[in-house]
Amino acid sequence: MVDLKSHVRNIPDFPKTGILFRDITPLLQNPIALHQAIDMLALHWKGVHIDRIVGIEARGFVVGAALAYKLGVGISLVRKKNKLPYKTVGATYQLEYGEDTLEMHIDAIEPGSNVLVVDDLLATGGTACAAVNLVEKLEGKVLGVGFLIELVELGGRRKLPNYDVYSLMEFEGE
Repeated sequence: MVDLKSHVRNIPDFPKTGILFRDITPLLQNPIALHQAIDMLALHWKGVHIDRIVGIEARGFVVGAALAYKLGVGISLVRKKNKLPYKTVGATYQLEYGEDTLEMHIDAIEPGSNVLVVDDLLATGGTACAAVNLVEKLEGKVLGVGFLIELVELGGRRKLPNYDVYSLMEFEGE
């Protein structure tokens, strides 16, 4: 087994002063670490009937696509406002200084579909909650929310109390 945390690069003061950015690029570049991470995510939901993965822009696309392939399902994309070419449904969420909107194609989820929402990192939970909201607007059933990394001190998990939240790695403030 590979120590996945050893493949996460810490970048201080990015994207702004005081932020310690957890960069998964080294993990994605290492075929053994990437394979292990995807296998571990898939194993968590083994035996659960999942119809669709929803990947959150942008690193969630990478993790979500690999996981969708592993599980033999399709992937739908959640993107920032005005980035998708077809008719969309949107969800607005709060940022530290303001708000943002995520969108999904109106035909991205069939009503009643079992969905797993995936992103690289869980921080405050705002982005994940907005993605869950989009799936539910389209009448999908969110069975779980998966992440490579969880920044525990930011409490994002508390915003998702009704879902199976699973993260491969937890980081405290360092």
